[in-house]
Amino acid sequence: MTEPTADGFRPANKRGSARLAAVQALYQMDVAGTGLLETTAEYELFRLGKEIDGELYRDADPQWFRAILSGVVEDQKTIDPVIRKALTEDWPLSRLDSTLRAILRAGVYELTRRKDVPVAVIVSEYVDIAKAFYTEDEPKLVNAVLDRVARRSRNEGRGKDAE
Repeated sequence: MTEPTADGFRPANKRGSARLAAVQALYQMDVAGTGLLETTAEYELFRLGKEIDGELYRDADPQWFRAILSGVVEDQKTIDPVIRKALTEDWPLSRLDSTLRAILRAGVYELTRRKDVPVAVIVSEYVDIAKAFYTEDEPKLVNAVLDRVARRSRNEGRGKDAE
């Protein structure tokens, strides 16, 4: 665990920063319709670890960023049905906004394809990302969906299943 700095904040880890950047890039690709190679190059050249308009992008693990981004794009046809199955019937995937879809797609990619990363780390990191964008129930939704996916794909998780 990283010790808090004098101002009380913990420095972000490079994988956590890569996850956040990947969610932002997936959102951009969804909304603007940009392609994988173009978006990856833009983030690696101009955003990761750089300052834009007075905002500093944290240094991120570029390999982790690329793996999440390309993994979600390559596996989206299998990722989306996994998310749909973990959502309640009154919340179809199409009802979720682009940011929430990006968070869930990245989280589900890691849960199903990166068995080397502990479930608790993945769920915690993506819930934290959701908290950065939302103040209402969305972080709870991210937690519930990722927990259901973890139980189904890894036989790990905490909550009860919504079957």
